[in-house]
Amino acid sequence: MEIILLENIINLGSIGDKVSVKNGFGRNFLLKKGKALRFNKENQELVNKKKDELNKKNNEIKIKFKEIAKLVNNKTFTFNRECKESGDLYGSIKPKEVTNLIKEKSNAEVSPSQIILKNDLNKIGLFKAEINFHSDVRAQISIKVDKIESK
Repeated sequence: MEIILLENIINLGSIGDKVSVKNGFGRNFLLKKGKALRFNKENQELVNKKKDELNKKNNEIKIKFKEIAKLVNNKTFTFNRECKESGDLYGSIKPKEVTNLIKEKSNAEVSPSQIILKNDLNKIGLFKAEINFHSDVRAQISIKVDKIESK
């Protein structure tokens, strides 16, 4: 499927680019979320006319995300969990829980899909994670998982 991007998308392209994607990805994600238009002459002309406006909107979003990234970049967020003798947790910590802790501690809005965990959070220790706010804005965080004494 040939599409025209309406915003910058990591590993795909930038605003106004004509790209070829699989039908399901195009139909179910890009078109549905308003991130792209089907490629045809009318849509291409429309995007060319609105490209400056789209770039301006994209820059505003990027500035907003840079401010949020400053709040969380290089910070450590700590979870206290019960665990087995071996240091394994009962279950694992999911990105949704990480976003809730970030919101609670830093008052920053982050969606679970923006968090990239390098390791599973199922043991006691210190873990690195990356937050992709925008194709040009990323933040690094540390997640510390501490043991709490069970009763």
